[in-house]
Amino acid sequence: MKQLIETIVKPLVDFPEAIQVHEQVSGNRVVYKLSVHPEDMGKVIGKQGRVAKAIRTIVYSAASSHQAKRVFVDIMD
Repeated sequence: MKQLIETIVKPLVDFPEAIQVHEQVSGNRVVYKLSVHPEDMGKVIGKQGRVAKAIRTIVYSAASSHQAKRVFVDIMD
């Protein structure tokens, strides 16, 4: 999933080298924490959160077929 998130986000940002995805597993939850360069934050979130919602939708649907755990994507400041 980390690779999928990076693949989706890289074309959107101006600083692809600043992309970091951390995985946090607890119980039946997996949380992926995405952090990008501060100047790219608006591009990743999009107007009214549309881009962020689209990223989450893709990751959720991909994870539902591979894992029995609940998957969440957080975009960190």
